[in-house]
Amino acid sequence: MDEGRRRVVVTGEGPILVYGPVDVEMPDGTRRLSDRAVTALCACGRSRHRPFCDTSHRRRVRDKKEEDGS
Repeated sequence: MDEGRRRVVVTGEGPILVYGPVDVEMPDGTRRLSDRAVTALCACGRSRHRPFCDTSHRRRVRDKKEEDGS
């Protein structure tokens, strides 16, 4: 992989995965750095550690139809 490029994987129901170190610029201009091999960015808006994923997307409230088995 080209050193200047990063691979980004958009998952169906989970986070956006960025391979390689990443510098994330927030809307207010602040920057959040990650030197991890793979960084998971929140795509659902539920994470308490945004922009990073904390797996909050896994915990969802069941709607009435699912509870009734319909």
